[in-house]
Amino acid sequence: MTIVPGLLIAGWISKSVREGDLRLADISGNEHVIERTPRICQSLPKDSIFVTLLTAGCGVFFHEGGCVTLRTGDLILYDTRRPYLFGFPSPMRQLLVDIPREVFAAQCAPGEVSAPILLGRGSAAEGAQASALEAVLADWVKGRGGDDSISTQATVLDLVRTLAAPRLGGSALPATLSQLAVAKDYIARHLAEPGLSSGRVAEAIGVSARHLSRIFQPTGVSPSRCILEQRLGKARHVLADPGSRHLTIAEVAHCWGFASQAHFTRVFRTRFGHTPGERRPFIT
Repeated sequence: MTIVPGLLIAGWISKSVREGDLRLADISGNEHVIERTPRICQSLPKDSIFVTLLTAGCGVFFHEGGCVTLRTGDLILYDTRRPYLFGFPSPMRQLLVDIPREVFAAQCAPGEVSAPILLGRGSAAEGAQASALEAVLADWVKGRGGDDSISTQATVLDLVRTLAAPRLGGSALPATLSQLAVAKDYIARHLAEPGLSSGRVAEAIGVSARHLSRIFQPTGVSPSRCILEQRLGKARHVLADPGSRHLTIAEVAHCWGFASQAHFTRVFRTRFGHTPGERRPFIT
């Protein structure tokens, strides 16, 4: 994986990261317009499908057949061979994935993208899939995607397929990688809630508890263990932060969904070999 340093051009910052066949751009800035005119399409041809996710601000996407208004959390999918103008009237941020056409056709959907496809609003499930894609892309651009670039690319393509295929005549059945990404994102967003459990995660993503366990098998941990490990990790980070010294051990436990201080102390010591109090920094 190679990372191109951020560039500041006309009020916007772009950071580009490549993973296998895919290229991800993290773009942020103030009010600006990005235009790909018919002349540019001819002189600088591209043969890919891009998926862009607006993570902050709003935008208007003009194309040959009209325009689409985007708000934070929306995804839009479009063919780079076609001209467009993307305008942002206020500060914004977007994550844009460029997928070669042959890769998109083979692994996402075979249909032609003749007009922009707006994704993320269609249903609760679609919104959850868009949120999971945002989490995967955010980790990728920050270098937290892990060492397995093949797995990162496969997860992105699975999520794009799950979102786009129903609009393009492809299979609408989610693959294991996309279901795992949605489950992990749901856990991360609800981690502080005491009622979070593997059963609740299964219900939220629309699978049985047994199937959820199968989804997590490649990770080597059960859904319940995943929840516990993430809670312990968050709590451990808070305990090590001098700025959180004012919080009691019980308050830290409560913040990350533990039923009691006693339970928190027991599982913390089992996991890390010392008590939560021993994790706190010594301040003179």
